[in-house]
Amino acid sequence: MANTVLLVLIIMYMIGMVILGALDSRKAKTFKEYAVAGKNQNTYKVCMTTLATIVGASATIGVVDTTYKIGFPGMWWLVFGAIGLILQALLISKKVRRLDADTLPDMARILVGRNAEVLISLIIVISWVGVVAGQLVALNNIMSLVLGSNSKKIFVLVSIAVLIYTILGGQMSVVKTDAIQYVIIAVGIVATFIYLIFVNKSNVGMITDNIELINDGYKPINLLTQFFIIGGVYFLGPDIMSRNLIAKDERTAKKSALFAAAGLLIFTVFIVFIGMWARYNVLPEEFGKSSLLIYVIEHYLPKPVAYIMVIAIISAILSSTDTCIINASSIFVKDILKKDSIKLIRITVLVIGAFAMGIALKGQDIITILTGAYSIYTPGVIFPLFIAIVVYKHGEIIKALWLSAVLFGGLFGIVGTYFPQLLKGLPEFVKNNFSLIGMGVSLVLALISVKWKSVKKVEE
Repeated sequence: MANTVLLVLIIMYMIGMVILGALDSRKAKTFKEYAVAGKNQNTYKVCMTTLATIVGASATIGVVDTTYKIGFPGMWWLVFGAIGLILQALLISKKVRRLDADTLPDMARILVGRNAEVLISLIIVISWVGVVAGQLVALNNIMSLVLGSNSKKIFVLVSIAVLIYTILGGQMSVVKTDAIQYVIIAVGIVATFIYLIFVNKSNVGMITDNIELINDGYKPINLLTQFFIIGGVYFLGPDIMSRNLIAKDERTAKKSALFAAAGLLIFTVFIVFIGMWARYNVLPEEFGKSSLLIYVIEHYLPKPVAYIMVIAIISAILSSTDTCIINASSIFVKDILKKDSIKLIRITVLVIGAFAMGIALKGQDIITILTGAYSIYTPGVIFPLFIAIVVYKHGEIIKALWLSAVLFGGLFGIVGTYFPQLLKGLPEFVKNNFSLIGMGVSLVLALISVKWKSVKKVEE
């Protein structure tokens, strides 16, 4: 689908993003303005940047691919994301905002201490290189579609453009570009949905006849696993919580999470039905190893809709990539190096971006990369941090036990995801759910680490 017009549109779009970043670089003069957008963003901006952060490669390309493989249960990835946001809003949103932390590890420092800050920082920075790489894999795929061939040079140039506008404006730029990008995403997804379901209409009856919550490709145990592993990232992940931390107050943080959850559920309907349409209209041998959604754009959409959808997918990738990379870089500088330096964050953005590009050029599956990253973070961090938030000012944490909860959970996630050969001899159920078991171990250790204060002491 080599198309000069589309390539020109993409170049103009990227130039526009860089210009916005340059303009915001003048406003982001202090560390708080650069790293947490001044902590004064309103409900609309926080909601839009939350949605744009969520709707990246996994929520578009990844969910369509998954829906094609397992059917309607492909929706659960995003549904559990929405549930995670709702639980965040109801259970911890206000408490987190009251801590006035700048990053998620900074919050761990306030709750547990410096060692907790360093440990969680290392887990996030290492894991999030994989998350950024997953987004860049999708970017490489979509650029190959536009160019008609795989061009590493063009991919690297576009990736560098993303890094440039992120480096220039920091979170101030990310919040502003996210709002624009999410509007483009919504227009592209809705336009594609309308064309495939209401204009093309091929095998629409088969789609409605096969709406099911679980099936042979997605069993009840998968519900449990994704609820904790995926839902946990939306409940208490560094990128989602960073949106909480840029809100101007507690009420704004809570409302934004609830509105974002509602928006995500609406988005889920559109993207899953696109995947279901492909499931009953595209043969596996047609698209081979290429991304299914990209194949549908190239071969089944009329040019005007295809152009909109390509820009929408690029927007989805950029809106997630910039948030992930600025957050990971800010965490490395503030929480590991203990510096409030904009210059160091900018350097770190370049370094993390370079590592992620290297992984992306290997061309792994998007969902595999992201699930691997989440499978390390979620078992190790979610429960211990949640319990620390609940216990704050109502009890004491035995720090050594709490840290062991994080370490053991993360270790189970690493072994289960990257070294399954070490689990030989164990029952299949244990091997297949080792990360989930690690999350249980992490929960138990975190609970044991709590020393609750008596009611009398709390009142005093």
